[in-house]
Order: sequence, then structure tokens, then C-alpha cells
Amino acid sequence: MNYQFTSNLQQAQQLDQEDPLAKIRDHFYIQPGQIYMDGNSLGLASKEAETALLKMMNIWKTQGINMWDEYFHYGLELGAQCATLINAQANEVLITGSTTSNVHQCISTLYQPTAKRYKILVDDLNFPTDRYAIDSEIRLRGYNPEEAVKVIPSPDGKYIDEDAVIAGMSDDVALILLPTVLYRSAQVLDMERLTKAAHERGIIIGWDLCHAIGAITMDFQKIQPDFAIWCTYKYLAAGPGSIAGMYLNQKHFDKQPGLAGWWGNRDDTQFQLKQNFEHQKDVSGWQIGTPSMLSMAPLEGTLKLINSIGMEAIRTKSLKITAYLMYLIDEKLTQYGCKVGNPREDSKRGGHVCLEHPQGYQISLALKDRNVIPDFREPDVIRLAPIALYTSYEEVYQMVDILEDILKTKSYEKYSAKRGLVV
Repeated sequence: MNYQFTSNLQQAQQLDQEDPLAKIRDHFYIQPGQIYMDGNSLGLASKEAETALLKMMNIWKTQGINMWDEYFHYGLELGAQCATLINAQANEVLITGSTTSNVHQCISTLYQPTAKRYKILVDDLNFPTDRYAIDSEIRLRGYNPEEAVKVIPSPDGKYIDEDAVIAGMSDDVALILLPTVLYRSAQVLDMERLTKAAHERGIIIGWDLCHAIGAITMDFQKIQPDFAIWCTYKYLAAGPGSIAGMYLNQKHFDKQPGLAGWWGNRDDTQFQLKQNFEHQKDVSGWQIGTPSMLSMAPLEGTLKLINSIGMEAIRTKSLKITAYLMYLIDEKLTQYGCKVGNPREDSKRGGHVCLEHPQGYQISLALKDRNVIPDFREPDVIRLAPIALYTSYEEVYQMVDILEDILKTKSYEKYSAKRGLVV
């Protein structure tokens, strides 16, 4: 979209006045004097999340084990609320486990190697936990990851080449796992195109939505991937380490779960406690252990808020405010060696902006000392996420002003380049 921006404070304030989501900011616990730009790593706490968590605590306090009468299907009920964010069938989405355990569950279920078709295709830029899980699953099947994992290298170390991915869909590939939004460069892949190409070749394909869900619009009814996994603590703001999500296309419901557990057993026989597993023939059959109610409750609160707004409105604000940030970087910071390291096209850009600078790590430390919270990714990327639900345009303007001062005075030089435990 062709936005008309200027580099003055008055426009930032005007954009806030015109922002239809401006009042949603009041639902979140924003610390006075702090500019929070790390919602793509950990979303801020909302009042709805707090209310839902305290409600669950009270239910536990007052009802004890009787709480299961109402919350036995909580993971599936929250999954149905999450399904609206990706336009999937309600019984295809489950809130359960962690991102990595859900990767294991989906791969162990859908990866059925044969002598001819046994490779798993991946890119070399995705968040590494996906690769760790895939290598592990490959070894469990008796293969060597160096031979059975087919890596499509990035041509530039920043973006995934979709044409190269399709060209790599050879007859020996059984399964593909790719990110929808790259965590470092914010590149959005064409899920529909790549899923169609995989299916035309008889290949199972799944998607990592960790940096996509709650940030971009998706239509799984149209795309029809085989599976997807995601965390809920980023754009869904369900809390640090909150329970994760999983999508399994209903065409796979008859398959046996790769990792079976009692919570995935059929409802009508679960408490008969038989020694033979009888899995529930919807996505809830892929649950493993008893779900964590206290981890799930905050997600209920944030999903209620997000669904009341709708992903179209959230995406519209996200695209505009990230475009505004890129404009200010171009206008004010390029003279100091900064550049935008993410795609600029709306359809190719996720929910965060990648500010690249050779001293990016030290600059990120200087920002934190000025009460601006970004995060850093190797080798030189400061990720800045103006979240549609709670970031104002004036905050974006103020942050760029602070960045300009840090760069102009070179105050970042007083910080060590040695990486900390959490970079």
C-alpha cells in the first residue's frame, strides 16, 4: 500500500488519533516510560489473560478435581477459538504441548519413510528447534540426518528461495517443514503455492507458524496443509512458556498418533484405563499427557480479545505501523549505517522489522538502557516489533529518535560485543 508518511512528531500523534485499534492498548500492562518492541518474542500481559488465569486459580481452589467436569476438553475448546485465526476447521486445531513436542508429534505421525521416499526437506534459516526435532526423528527411524535431511540453502543467508524449494521437491522427499514467517528476516512464504507444489508431488507438508499466528492472516481451508505447529507466547501473548498449538488436517485423523498418551484416548473409554490405546479420531487424539490448565488459561483471555477485533484489522494496523517504522529508518538512520533487512512488500513481510547494523548487538544494549526493549539476532539484526494491539505510532517515532541519538553520539561503543546468556 502507498502510505503517505512524514518524519515529524505531529503526524505520529495524528496517526494515533486515527487508529481504530488505539484503545486496545488499554487492555495491556504497559510499563510507564518503557517502549516495548519485543512482542514478537514475548507478548505483553493483558488484563484478559490475567482475569482468565485468576479465574482458573479460583476454580482450582473451590472445585478441586471436580473442575474436570467443565474443563476436560479445554485444549480442543481453545483450539476452536484459535482455528478462527487461521480459518481452519474447529476439530483440526488443538492447544497442547510445546512447539518442539508438537513438531515431534506431527513428524512421528506423518513421516512414513520407504526405501524410495525417505527424506525430509527443510530450509537452512528456520528456527533451529525444528531441525533438532527432525534430526532426532530421522535417527529414530535408523537414518543418518546428513543423508536423509535435504537442506535447501538460502542464496543470501537472509531469505528462502521458493523456486529452489520447489525444485528440491524430488521423488525421494517424503515430508517438508518450513516456516511461514522467518524469525530473523520476517519473510513471509507463499504457503498456498508451496503446499500445492508439495501435494502435486505426493509430499506431506507442514508449517511452523510461530512468527505468523496472530500477526498475519492465513486461510487453511484454502491452503489445506497437512500439519502446522506454533507457540502462543509471541503475538498471542499467552505468557512466558505458555502452551503451544497444533493443526492436523482432518484427512489424517485415521492415522495412528506417533506419540500416544492417555489424554488422546477416546473419550468413552479413557477412564476404563485399558492397556490398548484407542485414539480419538479428531485432533484431540494427538494429545499426550494431562494438559496444564494454568498455562492454558491466559490464552483464553487473549484469544477472546483478538477474536473480538479480528485478524484483518490486526494485520491492517501491523502493515501500516511497520511501514511507518521502515519509513523513519530510511529517513533518519540510513546515514548511520542502518538498513532495513526485511521484505518491504506487504504480502512478503511479517509483523516485525529487521534493523541491520554492524554493531547491532551493542546498539540493542544501548536501547535497553534507554528503556526501549528490542531483541537481537545474529549476526547483526535488531528485531523491532510494533505490535498492532498495543504499540502506538508515537512510540515508534520516539524509539527512532532514541536510536538516532545512540548512533549519532556512538554511545553504543561503551557496550561490550560479548554476547550475554539471553541475547
